[in-house]
Amino acid sequence: MGTAEERPSRIPGAVVWQRTPMGPGRILPDGCMDVIHMDGRLVVAGPDTVAHLAAPPPGQRLTAIRFAPGTAAGILGVPADELRDLRVPLDDLWGGKRARRLAERLADAPDRGAALEAALLGMGEPAEDWIGFATARLRGGAPVAAVASEVGFSERQLHRRSLTVFGYGLKTLSRILRLNRALDLARGGMTFGVVAATSGYADQAHLAREVKALAGAPLTEVLR
Repeated sequence: MGTAEERPSRIPGAVVWQRTPMGPGRILPDGCMDVIHMDGRLVVAGPDTVAHLAAPPPGQRLTAIRFAPGTAAGILGVPADELRDLRVPLDDLWGGKRARRLAERLADAPDRGAALEAALLGMGEPAEDWIGFATARLRGGAPVAAVASEVGFSERQLHRRSLTVFGYGLKTLSRILRLNRALDLARGGMTFGVVAATSGYADQAHLAREVKALAGAPLTEVLR
């Protein structure tokens, strides 16, 4: 529980978010990476393959940029698979002086979200077109094999590129995006059986197994 707010970022596909957690929380995998200002320092949340249990100090204000799937690696200059399932101080990626200067600037900024956004805007190289295309197709429920054929890479090339930008292959990304699609439908009041059929699961039992595997808890508990 706690207060939360977010808005679209000027960084293409990204979101600026701020939260004040009041206790531990379950962070579900979503295909994204975040740069988070917390406790006076900057931390990079790598691409998760399973839920991450977070326990920030109650009442501490968190400010962050959540990047669209596949886009953070080019901005931060680090292959995404090196950060998979990790929380890494930005100092370790950029060097202490550069990261500390940015953290100090945020500490004094009247709007930390805007300051963090301004610091990261325009960094790195724009994401290649196939990244957004593949993400959108998978999010829409397209089979991985079809997407792989459509982007025009060999299977080996696609897997290598996917590791670099997403942190894992398209099969894992597809499972994660499908999970989030299913949870959105369930939160909207759809029955679990219809959620399973609409999201492309074989049946409700398949949905339950995937939720437990990726979110680490039964569907009813995740929705709470």
